[in-house]
Amino acid sequence: MHDQVRVAALYRFTRFEDCAALRAPLESLCRDHGIRGTLLLAHEGINGTIAGTPAGIDAVLAHIRTLPDCADLDVKLSGAETMPFHRMKVRLKREIVTMGEPDIDPLAVVGTYVEPQDWNALIADPDTIVIDTRNDYEVAVGTFEGAIDPKTATFRDFPEWFRSERERLLGEGKPPKVAMFCTGGIRCEKSTAFLKQEGVDDVYHLKGGILKYLETVPEEDSLWRGECFVFDQRVTIGHGLTPGSHALCHACRRPVNAEDQASPLFEEGVSCPACHAERSDEQRASYRERHRQEALAAMRGVAHVGAVRGVD
Repeated sequence: MHDQVRVAALYRFTRFEDCAALRAPLESLCRDHGIRGTLLLAHEGINGTIAGTPAGIDAVLAHIRTLPDCADLDVKLSGAETMPFHRMKVRLKREIVTMGEPDIDPLAVVGTYVEPQDWNALIADPDTIVIDTRNDYEVAVGTFEGAIDPKTATFRDFPEWFRSERERLLGEGKPPKVAMFCTGGIRCEKSTAFLKQEGVDDVYHLKGGILKYLETVPEEDSLWRGECFVFDQRVTIGHGLTPGSHALCHACRRPVNAEDQASPLFEEGVSCPACHAERSDEQRASYRERHRQEALAAMRGVAHVGAVRGVD
């Protein structure tokens, strides 16, 4: 990996009794090694994406693997030419990925993992329905051929969508196989656990998520169409985890392609076609001033305020 910055997307469902006690040593270690990004701690485990030097990332991952039942931490490594995060945050949360279904426990029941090299055969099977569990703006950037888009704004909307669409999706005869996927695998662990709890038996999910698929499956064999949205300054990535072509609207945090950027409703740092009607003139004026201050800071070669703020 020849990039200057190493990026690690990680998660692990486990049971932490005292998240607060885990937070300070983890945050301190990250800061000592110049690591930036976000880590979430909850009683159900750990989730996040961090970036830094290879040695720094190795040190943090080694520490996380010493936490209860984290030896088999799920990690996807990629590279970036520049640091994709402004600051380091370690947050305590109710869930490491918010679904809003308190009885769901991926440690108790979960779908069948499918390795990336076996995924094409599963989703090409006419007896399989394929569901993209990500948010609508992520799906718009890219998805698997033939996948169903729930058009959900957040992952919290997924249970209601499935319950309302269940009869149409599964029919009255022999239930189809259900294959689901997300960026790194964590939302699929919860969504397959949810479907199992709803009485759906034949449930599968892509091990390691889209990131692992794009890393390991050759582009000429791929059933992935488009790019994959990632929650950092890289915005999107493609096959081989190479940088994508999208930018980010810093007003609404949605990805924007070349056509969006050519729109009269796009103003860098202020608005894009998706959010222009959602914001007032006063809000856009505020964004415009923020963007001006950030541009001035960049010209002086200093980080803007977001780069040095502590954990919220």
